[in-house]
Amino acid sequence: MNQRHHPHWPPHAPMHLTLPETSLFYNAEVSAARFPDKPFVVFYDTPLSFAAFKDQAERVAGYLQQECHVKAGDRVLLYMQNSPQWIVAYYGILRANAVVVPVNPMNMGAELAHYVEDTGATTIVAPQCLFNHVEPLMGDGQRPGLRHAIVATYSDYLQQPSSIPVPEFVKAPRQSFGRPGVTAWHEVLERRLAPGPLTAGPDDLCVMPYTSGTTGKPKGCMHTHRSVMSTLLGGCVWFGSQADSVALSVLPFFHVTGMQGGMNSAMFSGATIVLLARWDRDAAARCIEKYRVSTWQSISTMMVDFLSNPQLGDYDLSSLTATRGGGAAMPDAVAKKLKTLTGLDYVEGYGMSETAAGTHINPPQRPKPQCLGIPVFDVDSRVIDPLTLLELPQGETGEIVVNAPQVMQGYWRNPQATAQAFVELDGKRFLRTGDLGHIDEDGYFFMTDRLKRMINASGYKVWPAEVEALMYRHPAIHEVCVIGVKDGKRGETVKALVVPAGAQAGTPSEQDIVTWAHGQMASYKAPRIVEFVTSLPKSGSGKILWRKLQEDDAARTAAAGEQTGGTPG
Repeated sequence: MNQRHHPHWPPHAPMHLTLPETSLFYNAEVSAARFPDKPFVVFYDTPLSFAAFKDQAERVAGYLQQECHVKAGDRVLLYMQNSPQWIVAYYGILRANAVVVPVNPMNMGAELAHYVEDTGATTIVAPQCLFNHVEPLMGDGQRPGLRHAIVATYSDYLQQPSSIPVPEFVKAPRQSFGRPGVTAWHEVLERRLAPGPLTAGPDDLCVMPYTSGTTGKPKGCMHTHRSVMSTLLGGCVWFGSQADSVALSVLPFFHVTGMQGGMNSAMFSGATIVLLARWDRDAAARCIEKYRVSTWQSISTMMVDFLSNPQLGDYDLSSLTATRGGGAAMPDAVAKKLKTLTGLDYVEGYGMSETAAGTHINPPQRPKPQCLGIPVFDVDSRVIDPLTLLELPQGETGEIVVNAPQVMQGYWRNPQATAQAFVELDGKRFLRTGDLGHIDEDGYFFMTDRLKRMINASGYKVWPAEVEALMYRHPAIHEVCVIGVKDGKRGETVKALVVPAGAQAGTPSEQDIVTWAHGQMASYKAPRIVEFVTSLPKSGSGKILWRKLQEDDAARTAAAGEQTGGTPG
């Protein structure tokens, strides 16, 4: 008798996932054949059908091959905000049998130069508003660099007046760039160049997202069509996505969560995505109401902002049947507010660029708050001692490791980093996530923190994520980030940077928060220092940049020590 490997496994889902032996572009061919006239993308009220999408992707592929001389396996940079062009370019690159390299549109000159140099890419797809960062990297035939740039204008895909607020950079009229190697998007489509045969298979490289670079220069994660297929199909099966689903797609596509949950899964199932180029809580609510959005994948910072909108009650959100996400634990108070408002749980999951999104997801019928979830299809995940590499018993904190079909092949041209990222256990290759966590009595995984984000206060180990989750219970706290700072007596102490809730600004005081925190948690965990700030810096994928805050605080302390002739701490 078949027994599910977890007592709370979704009852509708099989234990094992058989992956298609096809490339990702085949998914576009299938959906275009099944639903030719159905909208795949709705972009500020302008629809793009599956058939039109496939046609445009093939035109881009033909241009890449015939004019940009892109060959199978070549890397092509994709550097823009969420837009129909982003998705068309992604599938066009795949149709050319090449490899997509998604680039955070917040990156600038030196950061973008690293992508060009590291990948060896000679072609980039970018929007006109970012071309000033691209142009200095264009080679002249005598020196290495980019040879070809396809420059897109977002407003090309605004074909009718929109009832959804459109950002200014999306409305901007078309510009012209008169220099060799640069071609406007509309000219690429007008050329109608046909691509050669589709030769990419499941084991060929498909997409190469880069890590955030918190431990050095960003590294490219080599994913095949098979590893990407694993999480996009897994998401469809886990959550029951189907052709008549309507998804609000607001997570950035350059990040694997948005790429898989907000784009590739919908392509596979034939669902419609309602697309925003930039997060806007009123635009999101209006889209949910107008297009009867059924599923919405977000990150916790988006949901916090969405639910704090004083006009939220003016919108009809009754079409929503599922909300989910990850990136950071959803504060319990926010999850309860969502539940009260919509009747829905926020289903959290966990994944990395190295795993093309989710390896752990909460069962939709039995989620737990602030929880990574359970290992999904064909994932072997364990908690080990990061030093001895021995597996730890249930309840003990250690490093989470993963063996799964969605795990990357390795880091691009970086065998040393690849070797450090993997460990062999029981004859199997496991990815070391660098995340600390534990498994509870029900088999659910919980993250304690990043491996190097521990605060050692007087010998006590403090995990910032745990402290943050507790602090979100205070009604005056809108957002919080906990960091470790030097302390002459304790070695390190706990500091909280707090963005006050709008209506609560000014009351209570910083000291009131310190006093309250000491009544909510063990004294060694409670922040000894609270600083009110107007905002917290975030990555392009919406994660709070705790490391930057910690480094900035240390630099200020050191500078103050030098000015007074003393030593910091």
